[in-house]
Amino acid sequence: MRIAVIGAGGWGTALAKILSENALEVVLWCREEHVRRSIVERRENDRFLPGIALPASLRSTGSLEEAVLRAEVLLFAVPSPYVRSVASELAPWARGAVNVVSATKGLEETTHLRMSEVISQTLEGVSPVVLSGPTFAREVALGEPTALVAASAALEGAKKIQACFSTPSFRIYTNDDVLGVELGGALKNVIALAAGVATGLGLGHNPKAALMTRGLAEISRLVEAMGGRRETLFGLAGMGDLVLTCTGHLSRNRQVGIELGKGRSLEDVLGGMEQVAEGVRTTHAAVALAKEHGVEMPIVHQMERLLRGETTASDVMRELMTRPLKSE
Repeated sequence: MRIAVIGAGGWGTALAKILSENALEVVLWCREEHVRRSIVERRENDRFLPGIALPASLRSTGSLEEAVLRAEVLLFAVPSPYVRSVASELAPWARGAVNVVSATKGLEETTHLRMSEVISQTLEGVSPVVLSGPTFAREVALGEPTALVAASAALEGAKKIQACFSTPSFRIYTNDDVLGVELGGALKNVIALAAGVATGLGLGHNPKAALMTRGLAEISRLVEAMGGRRETLFGLAGMGDLVLTCTGHLSRNRQVGIELGKGRSLEDVLGGMEQVAEGVRTTHAAVALAKEHGVEMPIVHQMERLLRGETTASDVMRELMTRPLKSE
């Protein structure tokens, strides 16, 4: 099977590595020429996944046409702000693709669409399988045991991806609740910002546990209001991803929250980052979706106020703790 991995950041490179090691023919599309040269000449993505040796069988290219032609699977792993433009760019060559997979977590800020919806709009007739779950790219690339979920309304599509992507260290489950899986993967980044803020304020474990638990309740309410299943959020794409992103030191969203909790401005924090923190843009889209569907999401709302500079980190915690008392 020939697979085109679109996006050579840490996540795309890690996926390309494990798929190549699984005896699949993989070509990795790199927008940045110096990243492509690093992979070709040193067998390493020294910018986004330094220190990880890549297999000789993994090909890389700077041409979308070369990557996509004859590919049986297109796997999107570009940051969410660029999914629409990249999908539009490759559309002329993608008509013969058998399967499309979205491994990008986030919501489009202007339309509030999920990534699979953006891809479906851009590549006519395509219903992507969504790949999500608790993953840090470096740990996946190192071969550490990882479990994910492949979601598709037509479960056969998810089962195909499960069969060809799974390895002894990369276990994939299936699910037919695409909306629940995608929203879980996107919105956990917003809660990770909040957990990071608590850490940046020097708070202990109690507030972070409360934020994670109540954050999951907020996500579940929105998923259910939009037609997904609440129980999906108790699985890998919900609870699993939430725990990882809120507690792991490799979490970019948690790190942004930590710096905001220390009093730094959002502009300053993002200016020093190499990779995208998806939760920042997703927060604004999540607030809009909550308003549209009449769902109360106080943590998400307070995170947006903090990102816009309308409040301080300490005031966020005070506002959340002094809300009207209610039953759980």
